Amino acid sequence: MLDKKIVDMILVFQKNEITEHAVYRGLAKRTKGKNSEVLKRIADDELRHYSEWKKITGVEVQLDSFSAFKYSLFSIVFGLTFAIKMMERGERRAEEVYSELVRNLPEAEKILNDEVEHEKLLVEMIDEEKIGYISSMVLGLNDALVELTGALAGFTFALQNGRLIGAAGLITGIAASLSMSASEYLSQKSEKENRNPVKASFYTGLAYILTVLLLTTPYFVFENYYLSLLVTVLDAVLVIIIFSFFVAVVKELSFKKMFFEMLTISLGVAAVSFVIGWVTREVINIEV
Repeated sequence: MLDKKIVDMILVFQKNEITEHAVYRGLAKRTKGKNSEVLKRIADDELRHYSEWKKITGVEVQLDSFSAFKYSLFSIVFGLTFAIKMMERGERRAEEVYSELVRNLPEAEKILNDEVEHEKLLVEMIDEEKIGYISSMVLGLNDALVELTGALAGFTFALQNGRLIGAAGLITGIAASLSMSASEYLSQKSEKENRNPVKASFYTGLAYILTVLLLTTPYFVFENYYLSLLVTVLDAVLVIIIFSFFVAVVKELSFKKMFFEMLTISLGVAAVSFVIGWVTREVINIEV
């Protein structure tokens, strides 16, 4: 007879297995080729794990609808790889508990081995185009955050006119995005890697231009240019949080390290540029 605490723990695992089965099955339907076949296999394995737990508990468990919806939404918004990596994190935490169960429940060992096999399959199956160009996206987004946040901070004190600052930032940003895309194209072409130079330049430019639009919009919305700068900085922090988390999950890196590194550089450049804008206005005596 198993301890009630262990049974309750198994019921949680049982719920996770049926939930992940539903998620993998849904992902398999929306995916083609090799990825779809591997996802179907994993979905079947998850269902088998559920059945094995059910034999022990004797209880039918319903899936976690919210978690299933959450992971499906992740796959749509952030891509298949991100959704899978997020589920992997949960499986790793489960593995630690499984290890404790092996002593009281030998059947748990086989399930644990299957979970390890899942991770290997998941790593091998990742074949999502945009993940291959993530370095280009990082390049475009990071440059846009650093350069444009700094430029807007400088423009804010030097020009002191919301619409003019926004227009100057927009023109600067668009020009810089085209320049960055061209540089990435030439860089990838000269390096002769597996990545397509055109696609690499596209992802770089796309990340750059979207960041430009987000950062300059406040200057066209608010009359107070200092308020616009504050909102722009908050937007930059939000972008850094989201993108740092995305890269940290997909590449299995430290979120805190990435976040604080990007935040320090972006806000540091913005602060220096703000001072430069103040000095420029005082020395040149700009009046707008």
